[in-house]
Amino acid sequence: MSETTRLPPTTGSPRAASTGPLAGPNGGARTGSLQADAALAKSVHRTITRGRDALLGMQDPAGWWKGELETNVTMDSEDILFREFLGIRRDDETERSARWIRSNQRDDGSWATFFGGPADLSTTIEAYVALRLAGDRPEDEHMRRAALVVRELGGVENARVFTHIWLALFGLWPWDKTPAIPAELNLLPSWFPFNPYDFACWARQTIVALSVVVSHRPVRPMPFGIEELFSGLTVERPVDLRSATGWLTVLDGALRRFERLPLKRLRRPAVKRALGWVLERQEADGSWGGIQPPWVYSLLALHLEGYAMDHPSVVAGIRGLDAFMVEAGDMRWLEACQSPVWDTALAILALAEAGLPGDHPALTQAGEWLLAEEIGVKGDWSVRRPDVSPGGWAFEFANDVYPDIDDTALVVMALRRVTGLDPARVHGAIRRGVDWVVGMRSRDGGWGAFDADNTRELCAALPFFDFGAVIDPPSADVTGHVVEMLAEAPERAERPVLNRGLQWLLRAQEDDGSWFGRWGANHVYGTGSVVPALVKAGLGRESPPVARALAWLREHQNPDGGWGEDLRSYRDPAWRGRGASTPSQTGWALLALLTAGDRGEEAARGVRYLVETQRDDGTWDEPYFTGIGFPGDFYINYHLYRMVFPLWALGRWRAEPA
Repeated sequence: MSETTRLPPTTGSPRAASTGPLAGPNGGARTGSLQADAALAKSVHRTITRGRDALLGMQDPAGWWKGELETNVTMDSEDILFREFLGIRRDDETERSARWIRSNQRDDGSWATFFGGPADLSTTIEAYVALRLAGDRPEDEHMRRAALVVRELGGVENARVFTHIWLALFGLWPWDKTPAIPAELNLLPSWFPFNPYDFACWARQTIVALSVVVSHRPVRPMPFGIEELFSGLTVERPVDLRSATGWLTVLDGALRRFERLPLKRLRRPAVKRALGWVLERQEADGSWGGIQPPWVYSLLALHLEGYAMDHPSVVAGIRGLDAFMVEAGDMRWLEACQSPVWDTALAILALAEAGLPGDHPALTQAGEWLLAEEIGVKGDWSVRRPDVSPGGWAFEFANDVYPDIDDTALVVMALRRVTGLDPARVHGAIRRGVDWVVGMRSRDGGWGAFDADNTRELCAALPFFDFGAVIDPPSADVTGHVVEMLAEAPERAERPVLNRGLQWLLRAQEDDGSWFGRWGANHVYGTGSVVPALVKAGLGRESPPVARALAWLREHQNPDGGWGEDLRSYRDPAWRGRGASTPSQTGWALLALLTAGDRGEEAARGVRYLVETQRDDGTWDEPYFTGIGFPGDFYINYHLYRMVFPLWALGRWRAEPA
């Protein structure tokens, strides 16, 4: 896959470079005072019409929307390894996956975790091993370049823990050098530190299943070695016994020695409990949580515990994974997750903002589908909130165990815009959703995505978690969406809860005026999520928090009129608000500006950017990843983002003429 040059970090405002005409891909020039330009108004109308028609054309006959969730080749590499371990790998499928992996290799021989990002050691190792299984030879040019970059980045010795576990399954890395994940953790009560419910739902499901896998320490040798990927360099990290991390490292060493003991009295009861826990949480589509990591580890756990390949849970799990495959020509790749509920709510909001009437058949059908997706059973969230009644929506087609607050907030706002449904039915669903969200508030007044008060930071210090977020504390973007949802409620019955959420957001504002984005990249997303909430909750454009946020957005506009933020901002603050412009991030920035009533030069230039970058078929192109799985580690290109957010922003611009 080709790369696009990114903007380097800069200082000061890039707006000075934007004076004078700039030609866009559809022709025309940008001039000052576009706000009152009749030609722009006409262009916006045409752009909205084409975008609306394109988005309507993407709706499934059942009423939902779902864009592809594109990730990096780790998913595809691990799928090949997973099928090899289970003995179900087929050469034809492997070759199609291998073509996809090869197509994403960069010129330097590496693979990255996001489009245009830096080389990633663990991703490159896993891709290399998967390609070896596909028949690629170490002496092939692309493989020699990959091996060289692996050694330059520190070799297999310095890969992440999860890569070491995958290699250990095949005897390519010693189990004694992987951190311990004792199955006995599953016996801990929910109030005891490091019990499964201390972890975020995605980590929780992974830990429980992996504890079973690691307890077996299986080895199924590969027909080849990977000596060429070792560098001989191991980073020795000193143990600081003045820190929790240091003591947990010592504990891990003791647990590794414990794993070598022949008799462990609690091991079988712990594994049995883990297996029961896993089986209870398999979803109707065969998944676990609708996401790849716990899905594959759960199937590995069942397999290692003797569940046959024709066991109903195993059959459903494999069938479900196959359904997550995207097949295109001679290539195929795996979606790490699917987002129909989220995408459908976003599409409704965008189309309604773009002028589609609330009783339009497309919105009515989408609303009916969303109503049918409401979750009416308790899930893991009830461990921390046992007295809260179920309600709300999940992200995926099938995920009753883990509804989430963010989806529920957007679905509620979307349903409020659909007028062609039974009012009593809609009101009931909204009331249950709002009540559930209010009940899921954390003690500090904010909201996480899946759980309440999931904030034990000590979990991140455990040695086996060197990759990805492991807890689910309140975040600005989720809390912003909840506050916006509550502020839209006609009865305002939840005003005290709203006020606490509002205070949480004000405390979370960064010194530069922006907000951190947990689920979207990054400060552009966080700020774009919070400002509309503040405004709808009653803070005016001139209030200091809103004014500072708008100033930050204006200062970080690119010379082409758009906004973009590179994913490296999660590790390097110099990238905050800096990156190549994208349609989705430009939409986020514009929604903040326009909701606050800022229709000045910067907003007009952002609108012009969206007009000029729309393709003839009404869509926008966006190779950049702007969605987040784990900040700093795992990213997503939501293919529908490039459609809904530009359309939403343009609709808001047109709906509020100067």
